Amino acid sequence: MTVAAPPRSDARDWVGLVARLLLGGVLLVAGLLKITALGTSRTATRAYDLMPVDVANFIGTLLPMLEIVLGVLLIAGLLTRGAALLGGLLMLAFIGGITSAWARGLTIDCGCFGGGGSVGENQTKYLQEILRDAGLALCAAWLVVRPQSRWSLDRRWWG
Repeated sequence: MTVAAPPRSDARDWVGLVARLLLGGVLLVAGLLKITALGTSRTATRAYDLMPVDVANFIGTLLPMLEIVLGVLLIAGLLTRGAALLGGLLMLAFIGGITSAWARGLTIDCGCFGGGGSVGENQTKYLQEILRDAGLALCAAWLVVRPQSRWSLDRRWWG
């Protein structure tokens, strides 16, 4: 009788865990901070001046809910590849929006963790925000390519 060896764990599983918890944690915190102040979330979305007001308001209302759902899925390690893909696309959209605001000379807070809207010129943090979101997009890319990680429901339920 042959006994199957337990799945081997390697460093990539730990990298996946860190990427999952980092991206998921940031999305969850961002969504929770915005869900309690949807008016401010809509103001932040409108401040980018990239879409009609009604569309910006809709996105400002929907975005916190999407971030919470993706954050919970990633932290739990459930549907990891799909959640990471959507999370990565969000990060790329955020990078595009922040870059656009910076290039057009807007002085706004990104609204990533609540708040948002106009700020003083010396209060913008565009480069830091772009670098943060780029790092999170890299976490998402890792998880899209290699969604397996330690302590995930995906691994527990589907192997």
